[in-house]
Amino acid sequence: MTENSQQTPASNPELPTQYAPAEVEGKLYERWVERGYFHADAKSEKPPYTIVIPPPNVTGALHLGHAFQVTLMDALTRRKRMQGYEALWLPGMDHAGIATQNKVEQQLAEEGKSRHDLGRDEFTERVWQWKDEYGGRILGQLRRLGAGLDWQRERFTMDEGLSRAVQTIFKNLYDDQLIYRAERIINWCPRCLTAISDIEVEYQDDPGELVSLKYGEGDDTVVVATTRAETMLGDTAVAVHPDDPRYAHLIGKRIKLPLTNRTIPVVADTHVDPEFGTGAVKVTPAHDPNDFAIGQRHGLESITVMDERGVITVPGPFQGLDRFEARSTIVGALKEQGRIVAEKRPYMHSVGHCSRCKTTVEPRLSMQWWVKVGPLAKSAGDAVREGKVAIHPEDMSKRYFDWVDNMHDWCISRQLWWGHRIPIWYGPDGEVVCVGPDDEPPTGEGWTQDPDVLDTWFSSGLWPFSTLGWPEKTDDLAKFYSTDVLVTGHDIIFFWVARMMMFSLYAMDGEVPFKTVALTGLVRDEFGKKMSKSNPNAVDPLDWMDAYGSDAVRFTLANGANPGADVPIGEDWVKASRNFANKIWNATRFALMNGATVEGELPPAERMSAADRWILSRLNKVVAEVDAYYDDYQFAKLADALYHFAWDEVFDWYVELSKTTYFAGGEQAKVSARVLGEVLDVTLRLLHPVVPFVTETLWTTLTGKESLVIAEWPADSGFRDEAAEREIELVQQVVTEVRRFRSDQGLQPGQKVPARLGLDGTALAPHEAAIRQLLRLQPEGDAFSATATLPVAGATVALDLSGTIDVAAERKRLAKDLAAAQKEKQQAEGKLGNEAFLAKAPDQVVDKIRTRLAKADEDIARIAAQLERLPEA
Repeated sequence: MTENSQQTPASNPELPTQYAPAEVEGKLYERWVERGYFHADAKSEKPPYTIVIPPPNVTGALHLGHAFQVTLMDALTRRKRMQGYEALWLPGMDHAGIATQNKVEQQLAEEGKSRHDLGRDEFTERVWQWKDEYGGRILGQLRRLGAGLDWQRERFTMDEGLSRAVQTIFKNLYDDQLIYRAERIINWCPRCLTAISDIEVEYQDDPGELVSLKYGEGDDTVVVATTRAETMLGDTAVAVHPDDPRYAHLIGKRIKLPLTNRTIPVVADTHVDPEFGTGAVKVTPAHDPNDFAIGQRHGLESITVMDERGVITVPGPFQGLDRFEARSTIVGALKEQGRIVAEKRPYMHSVGHCSRCKTTVEPRLSMQWWVKVGPLAKSAGDAVREGKVAIHPEDMSKRYFDWVDNMHDWCISRQLWWGHRIPIWYGPDGEVVCVGPDDEPPTGEGWTQDPDVLDTWFSSGLWPFSTLGWPEKTDDLAKFYSTDVLVTGHDIIFFWVARMMMFSLYAMDGEVPFKTVALTGLVRDEFGKKMSKSNPNAVDPLDWMDAYGSDAVRFTLANGANPGADVPIGEDWVKASRNFANKIWNATRFALMNGATVEGELPPAERMSAADRWILSRLNKVVAEVDAYYDDYQFAKLADALYHFAWDEVFDWYVELSKTTYFAGGEQAKVSARVLGEVLDVTLRLLHPVVPFVTETLWTTLTGKESLVIAEWPADSGFRDEAAEREIELVQQVVTEVRRFRSDQGLQPGQKVPARLGLDGTALAPHEAAIRQLLRLQPEGDAFSATATLPVAGATVALDLSGTIDVAAERKRLAKDLAAAQKEKQQAEGKLGNEAFLAKAPDQVVDKIRTRLAKADEDIARIAAQLERLPEA
């Protein structure tokens, strides 16, 4: 990073009449990157500030959720860089095991091939080729958004360094007996043909069927209910509660299982709820996690009834049928035997689906690799409880604890070819060897490597430290770990946050991966509905950037970012943010045309006008306010504060109040021009982290300096002038009240009206020229006759409206509006006075009528006041 070199600003710097984002943004960003502004120096003596980007999938494209979090992270790092920190924002991508393999397999299918035609090594090479050609598109899109990432440190979860980290921590965990291999129930996707973790299963209510079946014969019968009739082929018991008297005579007996030549035992297990259904449950240990636990307790056999594609494998008439086809066929066969007691269709129930391909997930008994999470999860929970890591907003901590305190062992093996292959070798005589990155794998006849790869979340769980060089002791790791803040969605707290906490605390000797977790909500459409590619409400942020500029998209997202809360967003809001960028541009252009400057020291306060002192006082309060909001991750509040200060106070009030001074010229105009330059300088610096492009263009033109990216963050100078603030507040009261009156009388904003201002003896007296300018008030002439007098802020404003409006027509219009308001009031009062209506109407309906009544009262009072102010016709 270079120092911000000073250049001499042009005496009358020129800006185009309109701001054109497309002509500015790309060139500016490339200049920032070329000059190394975003590159962090591990040897620097500056204090570090570190964020690692949540790595997007290599298959991904920018969506509003990405744009939202990237905007917030960029704002944080840009501000810290300006504050003098050695700010590192580290970019990278996740190899996205299942999604990427699916992409390449789809390509092969179009060629009439499968991965098995290529073999593992050739297929893996094909995936790398796909990654080089198509992957990483999202990183270019992040540049378009203006993300100030250190591209020289870009990482990929499958690069050489991160692969070494994965192999190292696997061996360490294995040696510490925190990784093991076991046969357990896992979530299996018959489409992706791999195990998936609990948190990669999406549940939704699906219409299915609930069928009640009769097992056994004669007095030894029991009725069980199931939504998956096909699994009854693998039943190895019926379970009842040990204290249920209905089944006491059956416990320990064996009963006939229909459609098979087997009998199964009736076992007593406290897991069974005697109040639910018939109080008896079928037990299929190989196809249900709860049944598997019952089977373990009672030593039951586990019978797998279908293969990896969900096809029935049990010999007999159902062999070869798809699971759903088998379901209906088996129910039909049971009907023929008189075994169906009851059927309910449709039966809405929660069904798990693969989060990637939406296929119905099948619980399946399988030999897999697992992480023993107990001690790791305890450390992750304790780090938050002990205050080493703060979760923001704090009320989200409960969700975190609910997860880490009840975490099950994590299945980390996946039946894929793309990913980090598990570093386990099996020998011809049953040997099992775990190989570290510096170890030579066993050789010789009969040695084979485990065919599975690791869950993608395993490698991304190392992200905060592996990206900085671990397991080597690098300068980056020493300088930039722990990271300062993780900005991520509350929906990913289970997927990623907990895993990073567990692995970082383990690998980094108890040092936390980040000091704060700032949780965001989800981006939704303007009606609060979830955006989805399958819905017409999905938005490509690049389309909005093309139409309105990146700054407009960024400001809209930041302006909705309340901690942990979902963010509604619509195109009209982006247009409003575009208008804000245009307002900044136009107001700065006007200021520059009228001599606004940053040259020289600020004049002493006694040489300034009240408006000058007021805006500087307000400026310093806003600086302090924005700093407090940043420190509390209150992006919506800081964006709102900056919006209203810049638009309302600087551009609408201060610039307008100062116009008479500029037009008059002289020494006071020079003072105000210097104050305006100062205010613009600081305001643009405050806005820069959120809207970097427009502010960079304006600030460099104003100051003549190299770049806002490396400018100093403004500090509160401590200047306050409460008297000036009160004085200008009085001016604002007068202007606002008279403007309201003019609007009520139907006057056009630019229409001039003769007026007599009674300001003598008040703090308003020095501002008469500005008040007249703002309100389009002409001096009173010889024929002046006050038709309305407004007392406001201790002064009076007398207006002569004769000749400016048609009084008779205005009275007629207002009388009509008054009659409508009175009718609305009468109707609302009638309903609220009707006891029968109130007894039946929902609360929200009654509340709505009360609101209508209050509005009618307000309208009646307002219109009556307007009529009273009008002169006689």
